[in-house]
Amino acid sequence: MANTVALPQPQSKPTSRTGQMESTLSLWVAGPHTSTGVWECEPGEFTAVRDTCTEVCQILSGTATVHGDDGTSVRLAAGSLLVLPIGWRGTWVIHETIRKTYVLVGAATEPEPIAELR
Repeated sequence: MANTVALPQPQSKPTSRTGQMESTLSLWVAGPHTSTGVWECEPGEFTAVRDTCTEVCQILSGTATVHGDDGTSVRLAAGSLLVLPIGWRGTWVIHETIRKTYVLVGAATEPEPIAELR
């Protein structure tokens, strides 16, 4: 049997240009470099920076357009898969309340050892 969970109460989005509210439920954290969860945000516009991590996200519902500072843009809807690499900067324009699952993978400051297979 599948279980569902409710998202926490929405909070003000710090980088919003239009006063949006967002809610994040962290599902799993593995050390300082990896985490995953569910995020939801209401319509509006905000800036985002991925200076320390790559984000991979799957859109579950809603629509948005993501504009990179490099001039690229992509329209997102339910089923879209988006990868924002380390160093990405841009703006999200949420058209309809959007919900996504995400994985954040950060860059280690030193190479991490690879376990030897036996």
